[in-house]
Amino acid sequence: MKVRVGVAVVSACAAVGLVASGCSSGSANSSGRDEHVLLLSVDGMHESDLTDYLAAHPDSNLGKLVGQGAHYTNAQTPIPSDSFPGLMAMLTGGSPKTTGVYYDDSWARDLLPAGTTDCAHAAKGAQVDLTEDLDKNVHRIDGGQGLAGLPDSIGRMTDDPTTVIDQAKLPVDPAGCKPLAPADYLKVNTVFSVLHAAGDRTAWTDKHPAYQIANGRGGRSIDDLFTPEISSSATDDPAADSWDKNNTLTRRYDTYKVDSVVNEIAGKDHSGATDAGVPVLFGMNFQTVSTAQKLPASKGYQPDSKPGALLSGALDFVDQQLGRMVTALDQAGLRDKTTIVLTAKHGQAPIKADSLTRIDDKKIIDAIDTEWAATHPATPKLIAHSVDDSALLMWLTDRSAAAAAFVKQKLLTTNGTATDIAGNPKPYTASGVDKDKLYVGADAAAFFGVNFDDPRVPDVYAGVTPGTVYTAGKSKIAEHGGMTPDDRHVPLVVVGNGIGKQEQKGEVALTQIAPTILHRLGLDPVKLDAVAAEHTAVLPGA
Repeated sequence: MKVRVGVAVVSACAAVGLVASGCSSGSANSSGRDEHVLLLSVDGMHESDLTDYLAAHPDSNLGKLVGQGAHYTNAQTPIPSDSFPGLMAMLTGGSPKTTGVYYDDSWARDLLPAGTTDCAHAAKGAQVDLTEDLDKNVHRIDGGQGLAGLPDSIGRMTDDPTTVIDQAKLPVDPAGCKPLAPADYLKVNTVFSVLHAAGDRTAWTDKHPAYQIANGRGGRSIDDLFTPEISSSATDDPAADSWDKNNTLTRRYDTYKVDSVVNEIAGKDHSGATDAGVPVLFGMNFQTVSTAQKLPASKGYQPDSKPGALLSGALDFVDQQLGRMVTALDQAGLRDKTTIVLTAKHGQAPIKADSLTRIDDKKIIDAIDTEWAATHPATPKLIAHSVDDSALLMWLTDRSAAAAAFVKQKLLTTNGTATDIAGNPKPYTASGVDKDKLYVGADAAAFFGVNFDDPRVPDVYAGVTPGTVYTAGKSKIAEHGGMTPDDRHVPLVVVGNGIGKQEQKGEVALTQIAPTILHRLGLDPVKLDAVAAEHTAVLPGA
């Protein structure tokens, strides 16, 4: 590991004009350098979950972590609050306007549909699906390669994770008429890119092979990428429960990922089979809390908005696994050389279970397309693509002001019947949309801070009335993707050499994690494209 004590964050801040935004407020800590960073995302976790847990378990591993470093009590995810924008924020320092990643399933007007071979004559506009749908075989946790070496066929992933991605499902880049890998869909580099270029070893563990995107634009920068598929069958039987449909299975799945981190702390690769050296930057995401929040049988939160039994158990599990990793760092003599960052890619909405309003968004979309087609036979399908969880995101085939006005009017005047948490009928109005948080056409582009000709920005982004979740079924009681506090207000704790116990109450963003990682490792944050573009500050006090 190279110790880069000569890099000063003050000069980095000055280079991009960050002093006014708080970069100099305690963040230029000349003694605050570490040799490693461990980044952990507890997907779905809220700051309120952490606060409640600390009150009930002050001597827990989470309690000890918070007691040793900076606790940011007002940390916010980017909008939309989804896994991909959230992780890209942490790894790049940028929001969707800069990264080009608005969701894990989106639409790009500058790309060609998957499978296109005649690029000279194909019409632009393609779905970009960065979910389990990209896997060669979604039913196998190893992507269908039949790899051996870890329990339940998880196996050791190959050096090139794109081998488990079905190239035929990727959008096509018209410039070379070839499938575009997730990493090259990202418009900017990542912290892994910067560290890899500096000659450092990197590793990451996440829930889909599509997380190959974390390499960043320009090729492979993660030396050890482990991406067991969360949506696969736990028994390699397509008819059996997947890891995310049963919280006991999710905990086992997350345990395998913690095993990989513990192996890396010991200087091995994620499988524990090969000596590799401890990564300078490594980490993982937990899924256990997220599934406990979403499964209907769990009931998520109690009427007082406190975690129910299953969710409480999920938080206990995360606490125990955090303890395993801290113990491994101690045993390896790395605890005082490692910065630990704990946060969440996204929250989950709603926390108040009795506010749940499940709306069948397909009916809304079909109604819009049907009415549009009656007077526009040349473009009968107005909605090219729609992703609706705890917000509405739509991309339109007609981007005229008239089409935007039509969609806005339809959304605000569509009423119907939804279901509540018990499955009983429940009326909804205005498509479940919060009329004051509805952005359509040019307004949507302005909301995200891009020009209207941005090829990836949604034509519709709609915040929702509290409790709204778009789903045709009754299989979940919470989702993410919106802009409510339940979606966006997540925990953030940073512990490392020279930081000290502190509570930071000011609002901070997940984008600030990326420059903070480089600062902690003695590298210039401005080496990140998005940090230079958005003037992203290092976290105060870190």
